[in-house]
Amino acid sequence: MGMIKVVKYNGGPDVFAWKYPSEDLGNWTQLIVNESQEAILYKGGQAFDLFAAGRHILDTANIPLLNNIINLPFGGESPFTAEVWYVNKAYSLDIKWGTPTPIQIQDPKYKLFVPVRSFGQFGIQIDDSRKFLGKLVGTLSVFGKESIIKYFKGLYLTKVKDAISSFFIKKKISILEINAYLEEISEYLKESISPVMDEYGVKLVNFYVNDINVPEDDIAVSKLKAALAKKAEMDIVGYDYVQERSFDTLEGAATNPGSAQASMLGASIGLGMGTVVGGALGNQIGVISQNLNTKYATKVCPNCKNQMESEKRFCSLCGYDTSINKEEKKNNDVKIKCDKCGCEIGHNMKFCPQCGGVYNPCPKCKEDVPDGMSICPKCGFEMPRPCPKCGNIIENNNAKFCIECGFSLIKKCSKCNAEIKNDSKFCSECGNKL
Repeated sequence: MGMIKVVKYNGGPDVFAWKYPSEDLGNWTQLIVNESQEAILYKGGQAFDLFAAGRHILDTANIPLLNNIINLPFGGESPFTAEVWYVNKAYSLDIKWGTPTPIQIQDPKYKLFVPVRSFGQFGIQIDDSRKFLGKLVGTLSVFGKESIIKYFKGLYLTKVKDAISSFFIKKKISILEINAYLEEISEYLKESISPVMDEYGVKLVNFYVNDINVPEDDIAVSKLKAALAKKAEMDIVGYDYVQERSFDTLEGAATNPGSAQASMLGASIGLGMGTVVGGALGNQIGVISQNLNTKYATKVCPNCKNQMESEKRFCSLCGYDTSINKEEKKNNDVKIKCDKCGCEIGHNMKFCPQCGGVYNPCPKCKEDVPDGMSICPKCGFEMPRPCPKCGNIIENNNAKFCIECGFSLIKKCSKCNAEIKNDSKFCSECGNKL
């Protein structure tokens, strides 16, 4: 095969690194490097001479490092083999990114769990050609935008999830307000990701979060938007939720044919509750409204579940005193013993009066549970556990995310793919050791 006379770039516009297809070169071969490019000669897997933009003739004067390996003679067209790599150092500012699956986050303002999605774009420039080729490109012949997105996907997704969760928790803002902080979040992410990309010879020029949203068909968010729209309507008209319910009650009484006050209420409502009503008529309507609310208000007996009038103290079926909480009375009668010395302690105490040990009560039976036990030895109730990331006590044992830091409390078994708690040592489905 003849020696190559002219070597020049023939890759695509979205390529960061491109390898010239032939390795057969010779002394006096012309190497053409375009603007915003660099060319590097490789021999035996090692990077040697680097060429900036311009036309270069390969001879012993401008390939001193490679010359030490292949010992090119002066003059002539002595053949030799070497790889020629082109690295594009132009700015690439339209690399798209996005979260493939929603991030489950609890809205700190309205206490709803919402699936959050985010997307945007970032720009990069190859800053160190040798480091970039050595650490990222390897044996590939072409390295483009898709490769950049693939290699750094795990990095920016982790940083994005962490940043969004932190802003929700620390700023105490709702998902409906998060887009007001896009510029602040973008700057924070750029500062977080830049040092990691620098290690691979890539300079992060910018990182933009274009939008943070939730799926349009999410039920929780739809209800939240409807409630906020209703509140805005009430604020415009000039009444609140309690007043609206009172109006509904009065209207129902007015349209009831069996009500003695139906004609009076109907006339009042017909004239409009938003207008000024005469003092005597207004007072009478207030009394009637109070009587109606009192008459029809009910509660449930905690003992036998009988529906009873709210102002009554004793249940007419079982005689239970509804002013006393049954579970609280039962807990007060239970004798509790310190798990360390056996001394009897009260359920309202925090320390044992005998040995000074900390009282660690079971939320269900009030038993003093020994330190380090995750399950109450008396009733089997699962004790609250701390978040592995921030240490916040998780009261709800069925919670999948920490309400303070958003850390996932659920992981999947590598054997059967069953969902298990983050602090479990064995899978409850197949027994696999984690």
